[in-house]
Amino acid sequence: MATVETLGAALKRAAAEHGGSEAVMDLPSGWRLTYAELDQAAAQLARGLMALGLEPGERLGLWAPNQPEWIITLFAAAKAGLVLTSVDTSFGAAELAYQLKQSRCRALVLTPGIKGAEYLQALAGLCPQAAQPAPEGLHCPEFPELKWAILIGQDAPPGVLTWSRLLELAQQVEPAALAQREAAVRPGQAATLLYTSGTTGRPKGVLSPHRGLVVTSTACGNNQRLSPQDRLVVSVPLCHMFGCICVTLSAVLKAATLVIPSRLPEPAAILRAVVAEGCTALYGPPTSFIALMDEPSYQQAGGGLRTGIMAGAQVPLEVMRKVVQEMGVNNLIGGYGQTEASSWISLSSPEDSLERRAVTVGRPVPGAQVMIVDPGSGQELPLGQVGEICVRGHVMLGYFDMPAETAAALDPQGWLHTGDLGSLDAEGYISISGRLKEAIRKGGKIVFPAEVEQVLFSHPKINNAQVFGVPHDVLGEEVACWIKLEKGQKADLAEIMEFLRRKLPANHLPAHLKFVEAFPMTPLGKIQKFKMREAFIAERQGRSAS
Repeated sequence: MATVETLGAALKRAAAEHGGSEAVMDLPSGWRLTYAELDQAAAQLARGLMALGLEPGERLGLWAPNQPEWIITLFAAAKAGLVLTSVDTSFGAAELAYQLKQSRCRALVLTPGIKGAEYLQALAGLCPQAAQPAPEGLHCPEFPELKWAILIGQDAPPGVLTWSRLLELAQQVEPAALAQREAAVRPGQAATLLYTSGTTGRPKGVLSPHRGLVVTSTACGNNQRLSPQDRLVVSVPLCHMFGCICVTLSAVLKAATLVIPSRLPEPAAILRAVVAEGCTALYGPPTSFIALMDEPSYQQAGGGLRTGIMAGAQVPLEVMRKVVQEMGVNNLIGGYGQTEASSWISLSSPEDSLERRAVTVGRPVPGAQVMIVDPGSGQELPLGQVGEICVRGHVMLGYFDMPAETAAALDPQGWLHTGDLGSLDAEGYISISGRLKEAIRKGGKIVFPAEVEQVLFSHPKINNAQVFGVPHDVLGEEVACWIKLEKGQKADLAEIMEFLRRKLPANHLPAHLKFVEAFPMTPLGKIQKFKMREAFIAERQGRSAS
């Protein structure tokens, strides 16, 4: 297969070669779509968007949970040459306002909400004009670029189009006009505008080209050995790159089936889907797999599971071992990626040993060059030394309308500075030490949280452990740790510290330990260590005040 396809061309090829194969199965609604039907639905929606006057390169917003219309819209935007910008399902009005304005969004496709009609209410608060008929489109003073809102549903306000009405408008655009539009889309053009979390500043919109998304997703499918016989459970949010690209696009490129278990990822629903639909692949960060294994029925869900990817955070060896041995996911692999790198930078392989699949994040995907540099000098470091990971190849086009931030991340030679710390070995495998900003600088020495976490995960009573740095007046920073115990287990801090003393150097030992029931997490399941640090500081200030 040529690696220069666009997303739209990839779906069209899958429909031509595997038109009768099932593409999407949505358990909540019972809706099933073959690849021919998915391609037809995406083409019809693309024609509807063209009928609204949307031009190539304009941004199309999408605010919806996991459902077939999400996937249809992704490929419709690609066919029409639009740039899809997904809105996080957890967002409220303020976050929506920022993204609509910063992206200069031309149209927004949305569901009423998840809990009720909260998405529509947020839109109404930002653009009251949506409550009035708008035959020529919306006129929102705060969002002058926003012309159309389209509701996935029927009970739309007067100024909002319904999904069904948009499909009717598609009749105004000839299929030949869409074919001409599709043919003009180039692999180097932007396909998505996905926003970073913005934990240290303003969220940044990452412009990713078709080429990079297709090449990295092809590698993803290849390393999992995906085929049309595979059934991938959509166990991560589609609004994030892990869901819409790493899972969805990889499935389409291999004509595999996507099984949607629920509108938002829920462990029990995921396990039911695996059993009911004979799913063969499962995805998520380590915390998601831990949550699955906390369900009483998790061992019954093994059966046909054979592959998938555990990524998005440091992978503890003990967690991967448990998934492989107890759930039977023998070909589970790991990987390392960033939105700025068009998803995957590196992936492991089923042929790698279990330990290598957990301790490393594999080798660079085809077309990606990786270099480890000294964060201070920028000089390349020898093999085995820890430094900042830089990647060149299928990286982002830049941050949308943020030239200064783009220049800080992409150097003149095209290297993306990831902000992650790691090392390369002689065989090309990458090991991750953590985020540059999360490395603990204690008394002139650096402690990598992952080194302490790997030891903690080997304790039989520990379910999850997260290590982070906290301020110290003399040392600069000190090591702190939150621990969640396995269900039914009891332990005290002295027992944990004695365990750590036997396995870690003295300067790696935590000065602060705390047992918790849960960790602050993003909707994708990534641990938010900055919130743990903030909580520690707030607690300490509270003690000082009392």
